[in-house]
Amino acid sequence: MSYDRDILDRKVGRNAQLFAQAIARLDTARARFPYLRILVCLIEKAHPEWTRPEPRPRRVARLAEKMSGGALCPEEVAAVAQARDDERSPRSNGQKVKR
Repeated sequence: MSYDRDILDRKVGRNAQLFAQAIARLDTARARFPYLRILVCLIEKAHPEWTRPEPRPRRVARLAEKMSGGALCPEEVAAVAQARDDERSPRSNGQKVKR
């Protein structure tokens, strides 16, 4: 099977790249949201070295945009990545960390 594009990021892989392109064809942000969460998770698992929380959503968004051929909105992907970070944060919603 031949593909018209090379793999952009070998750590993430071709299937994730094809997935990003398929997500970009969905009509609404609401329809894309659950799939973007999966794509963001795949990218984060492939790049654990991106540990600093601040630039990570932007880096993930830029990679997702490149993987989709520029069809995905980087702001939308960054918002999903930031939402994932906020959910995992022990201090989300102003709650104190229990020790």
